[in-house]
Amino acid sequence: MSRDLLVTGIGELVTNAPDAPGRLGMVRDAAVAVREGRVAWAGPAAHVPAGFGTLEPFDVGGRAVVPGFVDAHTHLVFAGDRADEFARRLRGEPYEEILASGGGIHSTVVATRAASFDALVAAGVERAGRMVRQGTTTVEVKSGYGLDTETEVRILEAARAVGKRTPIDVVPTYLGAHVVARETGREQYLELVTGEMLEACAPLARYCDVFCDRGAFTVEEARRVLLAGKARGLRPRLHAEQLARSGAALLAAELRAASADHLDHATPEDAAALREAGVVAVLLPAASFSLRAPQAPARMLWDAGVTVALATDCNPGTSYVESMPFVIALACLEMGLTPEEALWAATRGGALALDEPDKGRVVEGAVADLAVLDASSYRHLPYRPGSDLVWAVVKDGAVLAG
Repeated sequence: MSRDLLVTGIGELVTNAPDAPGRLGMVRDAAVAVREGRVAWAGPAAHVPAGFGTLEPFDVGGRAVVPGFVDAHTHLVFAGDRADEFARRLRGEPYEEILASGGGIHSTVVATRAASFDALVAAGVERAGRMVRQGTTTVEVKSGYGLDTETEVRILEAARAVGKRTPIDVVPTYLGAHVVARETGREQYLELVTGEMLEACAPLARYCDVFCDRGAFTVEEARRVLLAGKARGLRPRLHAEQLARSGAALLAAELRAASADHLDHATPEDAAALREAGVVAVLLPAASFSLRAPQAPARMLWDAGVTVALATDCNPGTSYVESMPFVIALACLEMGLTPEEALWAATRGGALALDEPDKGRVVEGAVADLAVLDASSYRHLPYRPGSDLVWAVVKDGAVLAG
């Protein structure tokens, strides 16, 4: 439930108020006033307007406060795990070979189809709970581990239930076009994904996504799926250029998708097209880290003027990561982003990737989602990877821990 609150004792407040990539709008010795779950005022503690003096105080003891993290790409609802596959990759077996042999996504599909709705919800609630404790307040959740109409619907309904049973906000995405179901032919499956399955899933989703890459779907197939999704009110987003350069980033620009995600093999041509079309680049450093693959060219994309977001890609096979602080550290240490750029991308960038204009910053009228760090500065996020640095979370003005 939303609360009226006055957060005091903030040693360092990141507001993202300039709303310009990488500019954090820092305020020292700050306070934040919250009314009805929205930021009513933010600024120097010495200048708190008199009218906010009656709000319930929450003193954070000199700690740093940042906007709640917005995780713009996850596969949060699934059953089973793929620890054995992880060990196979460490022994040198390529992911494409694992997928072709019935492993990878297909093994998760088998487990997810067999799981009950209650089991999927319970597992999703546990993962979402861990995300919230690490400062994530909004998460995108994809389907894609059903590959049949019944299970795809069940995943999206489970994602909605996770959003109702935890404090986290869930943004649902239809990913029927993850890979081709093993029991169908390619054309038959595309007809299902753009027909019966889409009709059943569209009311439960905000976006339509396609894994457009080597071993998955071609650019022409992805265009077909995404245009069908658009006709039913779902904005496109794309898994693009992860395993090879496929042309998916240019397709994302052509369709003015909300985002193009992964982009490990993106080129300057792709960057120019994404910038011109206003497509957000959602980068997933934990996936490349887990696959021991080269990271996406974050520095090139950022310098080219593309709006960059960071996300966990939480999934059972290639990035079983739930921590946005860890992703921030990877973005700095392995992708070449600065701490300021990485934090902006994990907050405001993620909000823009999900069409959530009132999130990812601490300004008047914004949703009052905050992460209180057990540290004096946001710089400790990349400086101390693996540390439990989130001391408390404020969601819609309610203090969840602390």
